Formats: sequence, structure tokens, C-alpha cells
Amino acid sequence: MSEEVLEATAVSGSPTKAAVVASTAFSPVIDKLLKPLVLDIDTKSVYPEAFLREMGKAGAFRGVVAPAHGGTAAGLRGVIDAMDEVSRTCMATGFMVWCQTAAARYLDQSDNLGLKQKVLPRIASGELLAGTGLSNTVKSCDGVEEARLTTVRVEGGYRVTGVLPWVSNLGEGHVFVTGCPVMGFEAEQRVFFLVDCSAPDFRMVQCATFVALEGTRTLACQFRDTFIPDDHVLAHPAESLAYIRRIKPGMVLAQMGMGLGLIDACIRLMHEADRTHAHVNQWLDDRPQDLQPQLDAARAATLALADTITANPTADVVLDILKLRLAGGELSVRAAHSAMLHQGAKGYLLRNAAQRRLREAYFVAIVTPATKHLRKEIARIEAGAKACAESI
Repeated sequence: MSEEVLEATAVSGSPTKAAVVASTAFSPVIDKLLKPLVLDIDTKSVYPEAFLREMGKAGAFRGVVAPAHGGTAAGLRGVIDAMDEVSRTCMATGFMVWCQTAAARYLDQSDNLGLKQKVLPRIASGELLAGTGLSNTVKSCDGVEEARLTTVRVEGGYRVTGVLPWVSNLGEGHVFVTGCPVMGFEAEQRVFFLVDCSAPDFRMVQCATFVALEGTRTLACQFRDTFIPDDHVLAHPAESLAYIRRIKPGMVLAQMGMGLGLIDACIRLMHEADRTHAHVNQWLDDRPQDLQPQLDAARAATLALADTITANPTADVVLDILKLRLAGGELSVRAAHSAMLHQGAKGYLLRNAAQRRLREAYFVAIVTPATKHLRKEIARIEAGAKACAESI
């Protein structure tokens, strides 16, 4: 699938140099605050909070936010570039950049003016760190799993009960966005809302120990008849289908930033290994010269679609985005697999990036929407179903 999609992209339009060379605007922050922490993030569960806040100050999160609410309106292109650049050093942290910018975009695309005025500028600047808890929402809407939260409408808001097992970029003083069905409303309708992690009747607990992404503050979220006031609602059930149509394409497309940076890093590991072992590495599949054109095509296609979605969040490009996102996950795994083989036995060393990149690559292919989920949704749409808003 990935080679077909990326070859078609390369044929349909030759990417310009500007389209395929990622930004280095955040290099000073990455060099100073992220690179020294990478091994500790991976092996000691260090959460790079200071780095995320500095990235916010440097403007990494502002592109998806309107100027009236603390943003630049530069669009998805800018935040994807930031994820791409961060992920070349640490994809786990690139994922947290995605969490932060996804949450910002959910608020930006909402009709809740109060939240936009009071909360969105703080997320856009990195003052307030934010996660996204829409994995179960997405999978339950697409028939992949059952909804884990139940909600009832009450005076002045909603009462939420249930457990979300894995939500990332959390902590005391953080917020995140999620959504779930509401009793008494149509099954496809949802309420979407902002959760304050310090809210009464809400708890965060350590849920598991992961082999990768341990530094992402991925916690279980327990709702115990938690009250969500109307002023924290991003979309009520009657508004939810139109809201879904606005947020889904950009949410999925932005994840490409993680894959692009990871693939770039894997190609660099191959070149590094070739300094001493090109004479034997030449017999491996997926050599750097094979993967680089596909990375260039993927980056060009991603940025072109980002510009389309920025101009029109409901543009008819959902199928293109799903196919590109699937290709990105598959290419990430191929690139990381090949990087490990290029490095050879050195790839097993704890300080060697190859084994970390392999573990990170599987996350690109597994994070919602996962490879199997994407294939299911692509098949559904190609069979004649609507791309949105019947499901996210």
C-alpha cells in the first residue's frame, strides 16, 4: 500500500525543495532541552515538561489557532513541521507535540467562544499542557470497540462515568479533550468536552509500563460521575456530526509529522552505518536511496494536504488522508526495520537509537487510527459509505 500511494504522489507532482526539506526553526530548543534527555525519556520515564513549554513559547503550537486566540493561523503545515523536527530526535516527544496541537485544534474548531478566549491562548503558548483522549471515541464510532464512557445530560452540563485506559500528555494542572455517547440521544451523536485534570470525582492513575513512550505521561483516566459544565463543552450532541467533520481529517493528517521525522532519523542511521559497513549493507532491502524518495513524496503530500485542510477543514480529501496516513505507518516500520539491520549488533545497545526507533515505529502503526483500523475505514469508504460525518 505505501509504495503505491507514495509513487503515485511522486508522479502526480514533483515536490519543490521547500516542500521536502523540513523546517529547522526549533533546532535551538531541541538541541538544548531535548537531545540531552532522549535516553532518560526512553529508559527512565522522564517527562520533558520544560521542553514542551519552551516549544510553546517558540510558537510550535500556534499554527492551528486563530490570531484572535493566541495563534498565528499558519495552519497544519507549521505544526506538522514542528512534529517532524522533534521526532527526528525523539518520536515520543513528537507524539506529545501532536497531543498538544491536536487539543488546541479541537478548541479552535469548536463554537465555544468562552473556551477559545480563556483557555486556548494558554494551550497555544504552552502555558497550559494538554492531551487528547479521543482514541476510544474514534474506535467506538468506527465499530472497532465499545464506548468506555457513559454520559447523562443534567442541569448545567453532563455527568460522565467510566475509564479511559490510555490518555497521554497528562498531569496535575493539565487538560485534555474527549467525547462519548449521551444517554437518550442518537447512537452516532456524541458530546465533546474539555476535562480539567484537577476536577472533583476524576482521577488519573498509572495504568501500565510500556516498552516505549514511557516518558509521555500516558495514564488511565477514571470518571466517577464527573460533572462537565456546559462551558467546557466543545460540541453538544446535536452539533457533534458537523464538529467531527471539522476535526477528524486534520487530527489524522497531523500524525504524519511523527512518521516523517522518524523515517528521516532512520535513513540517517543507515547512512551512519554505511560509513563502515556499506560493503555488506548493500545487500539489504530498503536502502537509504530507496527510502529517501518515498520520504520526500510523503512529506510533500502531507504538506499539500495540510494546506488544503487549513483552507477548508471539510475539504473532500478524507480518503486521500487515510491512505497517506496508512502509507506513513507502513513506511515507518519498514524504515526502522531496515535501520536496525543496517546497524547490526550495535542496534541492540541501549544507547543506540536503532532499537528505540524500531519500538517507536510500531507506535506510528498502532496509535489510533491503527493500520488495521485505517484499512477497515478505507475499505468502507471505497465501498460507497460516506467519509464523514457518519463516523470518525
